[in-house]
Amino acid sequence: MTGVPASAAGGTSSASGAPASAGSGAASGGASSGAMSGSVSGGASSGGASAGGGSVGSASLDSASVGGASVGSASSGVVEAGLPGGPRPARGAKVVAAAVNQASVWNIANFLTMLRLLLVPGFVALMLADGGYDPAMRSFAWAAFAIAMITDLFDGHLARTYDLVTDFGKIADPIADKAIMGAALICLSSLGDLPWWVTVVILGRELGITLLRFVVIRYGVIPASRGGKLKTLIQGVAVGMYVLALTGWLATLRFWVMAAAVILTVLTGLDYVRQAIVLRRQGIAERRAAAEETEA
Repeated sequence: MTGVPASAAGGTSSASGAPASAGSGAASGGASSGAMSGSVSGGASSGGASAGGGSVGSASLDSASVGGASVGSASSGVVEAGLPGGPRPARGAKVVAAAVNQASVWNIANFLTMLRLLLVPGFVALMLADGGYDPAMRSFAWAAFAIAMITDLFDGHLARTYDLVTDFGKIADPIADKAIMGAALICLSSLGDLPWWVTVVILGRELGITLLRFVVIRYGVIPASRGGKLKTLIQGVAVGMYVLALTGWLATLRFWVMAAAVILTVLTGLDYVRQAIVLRRQGIAERRAAAEETEA
């Protein structure tokens, strides 16, 4: 570390036009400034200065006024970025980081969502083939429905686990879920296999809760409950059993499974309504409190 000669900091130099005491004051001020800078960077010796000798560490002193008016105390490159006075990140660095972290639309989670959307017309065609009563076609339709429900379980898990969440996935995933379930229920009711009121209750609940989420999204997000996940599973099993051309005790069993699905559909729907009301009240109360603090 190179020291600044005492004659340059003050003293008897004719170019400074100032007494030696003024030069000594500037040097001592630079010394204290250098010590402070050195302590911030983790080593007091890096910015230290000899009080008697008048030398000041060059790493801690950018500029000094010979007349004693001001002494620069900024250390170049020794202050850590996280501390006050440290170097600021480059403008737009956060934007660049966000762009890097943004998942691509072409990922496995979105591929599974698009596959589920493409399965909907194929499922409908298989269900209605040959009047809707061909056991072989109904079996193929069940396979398409099963694939769609399985992909529904995996695409969301993959997106959250591997940070593949995209705006497209947020919009397309619920649409694909409602599309395959709605297509199955409508086909079953149109064929006379399932009462229309069951279809109305299930689809009405799904559409109503979706709209409710959008209404209260300004106050927060209603999380998916365990009851809601169980409802989805039971619905899938019940609808799948109705898609198959079952007879005997299996046909009786599917009736009770569908009854359980309808009960869970209604109960979880009421629970979501309760959560939405509580969330809205909390949001209004927080906004009111914030407004009162601002006025105060």
